[in-house]
Amino acid sequence: MKKMIIAALAGALFAGSAFAADVTEMKKGVTFKHKAHAEALKDCKKCHETVEGGKIVGFGKEAAHKNACKDCHTEMKKGPTNCKGCHAK
Repeated sequence: MKKMIIAALAGALFAGSAFAADVTEMKKGVTFKHKAHAEALKDCKKCHETVEGGKIVGFGKEAAHKNACKDCHTEMKKGPTNCKGCHAK
């Protein structure tokens, strides 16, 4: 019985973390679809320091406009690279 409870709690924690950040509303009307990016990249370390994820160190306007986001979209030839592509609102 104790093992079943522990397994259920572990499953609930994992499910919660897997779906918690599906869509994130960022500054200036940018909507970030985490699930779509995770499925496309298949490697958390392309954005995060570890495979466990967490906040992206140093992420801000500079990272989005030059380093992480825009450069990756350009390299992969997928995703928006112009202002209105991300700033839809």
